[in-house]
Amino acid sequence: MIKNKIILKRVGIFSQQLEPSLYNFLKDWFMPQHIEISKLKEGLKSRNDLDLVISFGGDGTVLAALSLFPQCPVLAVNFGNVGFLTAGDREDLEDMLQSVLDGNYIISERSVLACEHPHGTDYAVNEIVIRGATRLIAVELSINDQHIRRVRGDGVIVGTATGSTAYLLAAGSPIVMPELRCMIITGLNEYDFRSRHLVISSDSKIRLEVSEQTHEKEIYLSVDGKDKLPLEIGDEVLIRESNRKAKLIFMDKNYFFHNLSSRLSWFRSGEK
Repeated sequence: MIKNKIILKRVGIFSQQLEPSLYNFLKDWFMPQHIEISKLKEGLKSRNDLDLVISFGGDGTVLAALSLFPQCPVLAVNFGNVGFLTAGDREDLEDMLQSVLDGNYIISERSVLACEHPHGTDYAVNEIVIRGATRLIAVELSINDQHIRRVRGDGVIVGTATGSTAYLLAAGSPIVMPELRCMIITGLNEYDFRSRHLVISSDSKIRLEVSEQTHEKEIYLSVDGKDKLPLEIGDEVLIRESNRKAKLIFMDKNYFFHNLSSRLSWFRSGEK
């Protein structure tokens, strides 16, 4: 984690549906500070002249912002349903803006995975998924050029520590502190009681190959829940840690445990 003060000159506002009243509030708030703001949206070219991106939405919106602006710190405000990647909720907005202006925040740097596949290269903050449309598939798993096992089930997920609170969480994987550099591998609904989740070092190289024992005709690859890219028997997907870092802003060093307890409702009213 990094604690420093960003010199703010240009701030981008990223949202799937930005309310005019919210944009006007932000414009009025930043104007006296002589900070320029601009609207951002998916489909535009990435910009490298921004000092900060403020994301309004759920975790999906945050992932889109991190993908479009990989070198820029992102302050994520939760307007969605989950919000593991967000620094606070809508009612916290003004306090968070003031904290950023005063330099009272931390920057959490997260690992980003590079995924080479038959269609090109993509980058994942959360996870990479291979799965079939309706039937079981078989995927050969190799780590550092050593064959480990065949994953036979609905599919396989390879994720980061950040992704351990996303699709991996639903698949039963362990929750990992997000700054840890590691990769998590888990099968989806495997029909084998011996199958286990694997947590491996970030310098590992993973190869996933769609096995010829797969009878499903519709197999696809998805990176951070984006487009479904078709795969065929024999196709390989290579996964490693990239040189990129996802940078998220939070107000407190214990933000992760706060988000866990609030998003997962670990503490009920009256409990300590």
